[in-house]
Amino acid sequence: MHYFKKRSEHLSIALHLVKWTIYIIPISIAVGSAVALFLWLLEKATQIRWNNEWLLFLLPLAGIVIHFLYNLWGKNSDKGNNLLMDEIHKPGGGVPRRMAPLILLSTVITHVFGGSAGREGTAVQMGGSIASMFGSWFGLKDIDMRIILTAGIAAGFGAVFGTPLTGTIFAMEVLTIGKIQYDSLLPCLVASVIGDITCYAWGIHHTQYAILFTETKNSSWLHIDLLLLLKVITAGVCFGLCSFLFAEIAHGLKTQFKKFIKHPYLIPVVGGLLIIALTYISGTKDYLGLGVVTKEGSPVSIVSAFHVQGATTWSWLWKIIFTTVTLSSGFKGGEVTPLFFIGATLGNTLAILFNAPVDLFAGLGFIAVFAGATNTPLACTIMGIELFGGEHTLYFAIACFTAYFFSGHSGIYSSQKIAIPKIFDAHFSDETSLEESIKRRKRFAGKSLKKYQLKLNLRKDEKRN
Repeated sequence: MHYFKKRSEHLSIALHLVKWTIYIIPISIAVGSAVALFLWLLEKATQIRWNNEWLLFLLPLAGIVIHFLYNLWGKNSDKGNNLLMDEIHKPGGGVPRRMAPLILLSTVITHVFGGSAGREGTAVQMGGSIASMFGSWFGLKDIDMRIILTAGIAAGFGAVFGTPLTGTIFAMEVLTIGKIQYDSLLPCLVASVIGDITCYAWGIHHTQYAILFTETKNSSWLHIDLLLLLKVITAGVCFGLCSFLFAEIAHGLKTQFKKFIKHPYLIPVVGGLLIIALTYISGTKDYLGLGVVTKEGSPVSIVSAFHVQGATTWSWLWKIIFTTVTLSSGFKGGEVTPLFFIGATLGNTLAILFNAPVDLFAGLGFIAVFAGATNTPLACTIMGIELFGGEHTLYFAIACFTAYFFSGHSGIYSSQKIAIPKIFDAHFSDETSLEESIKRRKRFAGKSLKKYQLKLNLRKDEKRN
């Protein structure tokens, strides 16, 4: 009897996996195709901007267009990635189908006219929107819809960067700090892999990066360079603080724009004018757009950061300013590719300062600043392996984990839940979101954490009773 029960269990597992594979295949093909279209349009948009530099002066007008697109047809789409997280944590009004075309169009507009933004947010939102649409067609509800949305995120992320394993882990890790739920593991893996294959099948190719540095052994018994290890840890601290700075400036600017500009449609106008002014103050157009590669003759990009003299000392800070102004004032796109730029150029600067390998530290910054800003150290370690190879895996992990801790309880996704805090703090003791934790810190600033913890415990006891 026990033998037949075991066989029944394995049959149930097999049927469960087959069911989800059938659900996920059409979704991931649709998401991969949408991402391929997006990346193709993004490349065309970048070429148009490079060939018509005067378009930058129309950025404020483009911002107004984006504002009214969302105001008239966006519904709750303006919440972006945070809407997807809210729907996964606690289903509410659902993810609107219009989110996919709106974010696609508005991101392309942002890039054509010179906004400093990325592409991950667009791919993830398209993935979530398309997955939600299929989920409603399949009649899925509650936990099944949560799984399908998570798989949509994985498909979008895996396809847009060509990193299917990273997309799988990222979709599960990004939802809750300190906790990964594996019920969506197979759907995320299938979605990310097929999304990536589909995108590639459409003829889309991703930028190739390489770390040429090869570590030499100091002795027969020590297989790691302790001095280099110390430099990596120190750089990891810097990367984490940089992640914190980016998130705090982004959230702070958004608040200040809303506070001081009473008419919402004027916020992107002010943001666009600031980007124009910053371009002339910095004396370069390198900080506009994605920044993966730049127009011929421009010295700073993500690719150039892997080489000596491939970045200036403050390139990373300029990109923080350009990107936070762009996104906080209502332009659309993602934060991740700019974070790659910020991390790679900061790594370049630190390598020169520490007399360390430039390509290694650019690669470490590439993944570690992203890890700190999104609180996804495991996914970013995997990303390092997928993008740069496995030779320096230990350094990837050390840089990402260190950055994760030193970014504090901050991040670019305000709806991210805190399940297990990085350190014990009463403000984070009941699985609150990053947004709520910030409000609590302000509300109880200067008050006794002990008293606050007692109040939380009493509240929990009341709920149990």
